[in-house]
Amino acid sequence: MANIKPYLVKFQSIIVLLILSMVLTILSDKFFTLENGWNIARQISINVCISVGMTLVILTKGIDLSVGSLLAFSGAIAAGLLKFGLEFPVSNTFIGFTVFGAIIAALMVGGVFGVFNGLMITKFKVPPFVATLAMLTIARGATMLWTGGFPITGLGNNFAFIGTGWFLGMPMPVWITLVVVVFTIVLTKKTKFGRHIYAIGGNESAARLSGININKIKIWVYAIAGTLAAVGGVILTSRLDSAQPNAGMGYELDSIAAVVIGGTSLSGGRGSIVGTVQGALIIGVLNSGLVLLNVSPFWQQIIKGLVILIAVIMDRLNNPNN
Repeated sequence: MANIKPYLVKFQSIIVLLILSMVLTILSDKFFTLENGWNIARQISINVCISVGMTLVILTKGIDLSVGSLLAFSGAIAAGLLKFGLEFPVSNTFIGFTVFGAIIAALMVGGVFGVFNGLMITKFKVPPFVATLAMLTIARGATMLWTGGFPITGLGNNFAFIGTGWFLGMPMPVWITLVVVVFTIVLTKKTKFGRHIYAIGGNESAARLSGININKIKIWVYAIAGTLAAVGGVILTSRLDSAQPNAGMGYELDSIAAVVIGGTSLSGGRGSIVGTVQGALIIGVLNSGLVLLNVSPFWQQIIKGLVILIAVIMDRLNNPNN
């Protein structure tokens, strides 16, 4: 049994995913179908984009509560610029935006807000929880100001293709998510930057003594998290053909859940992008199964909370020294 335990710990997310899938297949004949499989893949694509950014943050022993609000603001920026452009009445100037230009602007906004988070945490020594909680409120307020509290709709077929189109037999959101996942896997596993992220989370004092620029790495990590939240915002806005002022509420909790369920330690320094994807899949499969079984949305929230709690307890039991 002692020889089996390390493998059970290593593959616990896959084991849980397989068991959950088998149970739901037995309980609902609509679960194990190609259509439902693509539905789950589309639904988790946004959470995966946010969650891989959250993984980088948590690996450095941080947290980012602002990703849901950044998603909403970035999506609103893309929609507003695409539909209305920018007007400067003083100089009688109007700047129109293509789909590509609006997306780039949205990603830049997410990245800049992420840099702001990083600066607050590193330069002004604000705890990550407090800094990103403040940004959650700031970005949500900025979304309300930008949209006037009303949805921005009618964004055109070209923009809608990002969230609803298909390419080579696969939904576009899934393609975008695959690019994000591959990029972050290479970043964490094959680069010096990735090794520094793990070193900071494992022992920040030792990392500093070894010459790692702690502040620079953390700022970049929060910038990436903000940018990936913006990617999620573009996908969501495209899928809905609408930038909703209240979009993204609760998404930060889903992303943290995916990271924790995927085996990344909240104590930092241990975890993987692949594990986070598995965690997001577990959440997506669970949500889909509960909907197909007509479980009350209120019970769904309770069940999701219990799953997160169990994942954290298992992490503590497997790593009592953290």
